[in-house]
Amino acid sequence: MSKKAVGILIVSHIPEIAEGVAELLKEAAKDVSITYAGGTDDGGVGTSFEKINTAIAKNEADDVFAFYDLGSAKMNLEMAMEMSDKYIRLMDTALVESAYTAAALIQADAELDNILKQLEQLKVK
Repeated sequence: MSKKAVGILIVSHIPEIAEGVAELLKEAAKDVSITYAGGTDDGGVGTSFEKINTAIAKNEADDVFAFYDLGSAKMNLEMAMEMSDKYIRLMDTALVESAYTAAALIQADAELDNILKQLEQLKVK
């Protein structure tokens, strides 16, 4: 599996959280396509369908793990997923821990099944 075949998208209500998590992931996964969307269109607290859509388009991968912080981020992600030709895996998992796990495993060329198995343990119930 090519490291660019599978990417990561981070969505947060706070722009600095989205950017900070992406920056953290890039330390562990320099070869993985990682994009992010944070805050509303005017930089406030919340999420933006347009920012999410742009982050999906900018991600070099066709198979993208999407991690988010709160429910309305999930709602906007789901709408953006419907408009994208990419295969987007909406991850209902702990944001930082699971995104970092996925990034490190993709960087290490882990099998997709193994990545999904590791993330299963981080599901938010």
